[in-house]
Amino acid sequence: MAVKVDLESVQRAGFPVGGEPLVALDLADTVMTAVVPARDLLAAPERSAVWWALQANRLPESATTPAPAAVRRLRAAVRDLLDAHLEGRRPRPASVEDVNAAAASVPSSPRLEYSGGAVRAEVRWHTEYGGDIALACIAREVIDLFADPGRLARLRRCANPACSMLFLAETSRRRWCASNVCGNRVRAARHQERLRAAGPMR
Repeated sequence: MAVKVDLESVQRAGFPVGGEPLVALDLADTVMTAVVPARDLLAAPERSAVWWALQANRLPESATTPAPAAVRRLRAAVRDLLDAHLEGRRPRPASVEDVNAAAASVPSSPRLEYSGGAVRAEVRWHTEYGGDIALACIAREVIDLFADPGRLARLRRCANPACSMLFLAETSRRRWCASNVCGNRVRAARHQERLRAAGPMR
């Protein structure tokens, strides 16, 4: 599950941002909340299929594409938890419960596997009683993020006021969800403002 999804691949597939270290953050960023009405980037089944295909190597091998209603429910809960943290407020109790329920819906256990004379540790996901592996994995990422104060302190919202995307800042200088999207837009807007302030050219 440590496979990296890069921003270029995500943008080539038609999504504005992605490739964050956590699938949970990429999922939260599939709804644009800075526009009215909010825009769901997974609303069309074909777009949803593309997004899940991009994330497939970051999820357990046995994961399948979750039901859209379950995705929307978990995404809303994840988004509320992340936004609440950034806004210094308490998340809705239902959001906490939804993340916990998704994480608990598919228990997992470590196991040793012998292959070609080598021993490796693997995780077995127990689906005997239902639940969705992809959503359980994503919910656990959120729980692990909140359990790691140092990492949680790197959670940011894009500095573009017209953007709602979230990211984990690897450096303190990162301000944009994607510098080739919001960074460029803000720089262009500032440039235009400076030109206007300078007055008409003669």
